[in-house]
Amino acid sequence: MELAAVGPVPFAGALLVDLGADVVRVDKVPTPGVPPDLPPRYDFYNRNKRSPALDLKQPQAVAVAMDLVSKVDVLVEGFRPGVIERLGLGPERCLAANPKLVLARVTGWGQDGPLAREAEHGINHLALTGALHAIGEFRCLAVPPLNLVADLGGGAMYLAVGVLSAARHACDRIRVRWLTWPW
Repeated sequence: MELAAVGPVPFAGALLVDLGADVVRVDKVPTPGVPPDLPPRYDFYNRNKRSPALDLKQPQAVAVAMDLVSKVDVLVEGFRPGVIERLGLGPERCLAANPKLVLARVTGWGQDGPLAREAEHGINHLALTGALHAIGEFRCLAVPPLNLVADLGGGAMYLAVGVLSAARHACDRIRVRWLTWPW
């Protein structure tokens, strides 16, 4: 289950779909009278995903989301620190509903700490890690970096590998339990 976000979350979800995962993307409810930048059905990253739209600021929608959480293996979110807690979908509640859940949170620099709320965009991640310095030619005008480096090349790839590793770890725990069954 993927909560609609920008940056690495939708790309990682698309990678996981390409690898055979069944991804349900919970989209935001469109604002009446405001056309979306790109309708979800044309968004490349939404390919092969089911996408119910929920207004997670409404208690009924949170209840539907929690029902989904209780049935999925993985929940991926990419909101700023503290947002899913305010929506009522925090880790404690989700793990209480589904103890085997793999919860993947992409916030750039973690949920707390000195940079957690500061560096929220790909160009900031590139600059703080030193990667931005390597983009462009020496003594030329600055070249706007593509989000391929930070959001996609870094965030999405690490997110997808982390989700696969956590899912594998969960499978190994189950397999160990089966192997130790007293026959």
